[in-house]
Amino acid sequence: MRKIILLGSLYLLVIACKSGKSITFNTVESNDFTIAFGSCNKHTLVNLLWDDISNADPDVWIWGGDIVYADTDDMQLLEATYKAQNEIIGYKNIKSKIPIIGTWDDHDYGLNDGGVEFLAKKQSQQKFLDFMGVSLDSPRRMQEGVYTTHDYVQEQGTIKVLVLDTRYFRTALTPDIETEKRNKPNTYGTGTILGDKQWQWLQNELNNSKADYNILVSSIQFLSNEHGFECWGNFPHEINRLENIIATSKAKGVIILSGDRHISEISRTSIDGIKYPLIDFTSSGLTHAYSKFEGESNPFRVGEVVSTESFGIVRLNFKDKMVIFEIVGDGGEVLGRLQQQY
Repeated sequence: MRKIILLGSLYLLVIACKSGKSITFNTVESNDFTIAFGSCNKHTLVNLLWDDISNADPDVWIWGGDIVYADTDDMQLLEATYKAQNEIIGYKNIKSKIPIIGTWDDHDYGLNDGGVEFLAKKQSQQKFLDFMGVSLDSPRRMQEGVYTTHDYVQEQGTIKVLVLDTRYFRTALTPDIETEKRNKPNTYGTGTILGDKQWQWLQNELNNSKADYNILVSSIQFLSNEHGFECWGNFPHEINRLENIIATSKAKGVIILSGDRHISEISRTSIDGIKYPLIDFTSSGLTHAYSKFEGESNPFRVGEVVSTESFGIVRLNFKDKMVIFEIVGDGGEVLGRLQQQY
């Protein structure tokens, strides 16, 4: 695999933001596997980042949701929108040389902020699987929901990517009529994000995982929970359930990748029972970003919010159990960076 030389000394947590803070490292680390990912993409806008994604030379591209903005139960329109994305020159280049996996969010699912109630979800799932190049005889064509497992076995170690579906089974949100926020947390124990069958699958995958790194792909944020938009925080019991599964499974190197928000940021927390911190890396805004962002509370945030178009890079090292997270903008500019040992 490719080797990317990084100057690093102690295995310390390191942040580098666009503010101009400089960082110096002293030893040589190697990058054994590179993930690139992103979300919130409109084919009708300039797709300005595909050349930068290609230049990053990732081993896999992961869609974090909102691959297209269709918002429709018209399957002909949805198919046409996916087809238009496939015709984007930069994306065609990526498809020709990099494996592509991922999940959907509400706008490619078909209903803004939609969940279990969307009547065309079964048909929409088939169009999503068509776009992702899933064979017609795949078991994924028969199951409900787009969740799945991808294993990447390297000479140095193994990565397991668990793609979650936070749409197909997600029950009703609770509108917040008392503040200016859109939603508030459900009563504890009320509702679900993943649904029973997907929860059973996820628990089994983590319990039996021998991978060096376990990457969970969630279209909505897991840790940031005070903004009032869609997030796991609207189902606080589901947060506790996932954290308990991670802790009891003893799965190594669990990392969450998320999207949806039109901003990019890195969040981190500690969980009783695991020695490493849980990181939720949000990369959102491939073609459009929350340019008027003026701040919001996130008690788990590490570093600064990036509110311009960007994608995420995760560089995994096996020997030294080191992961480097980068928020990357146009021209390959690194807008935020975190180095974490596992």
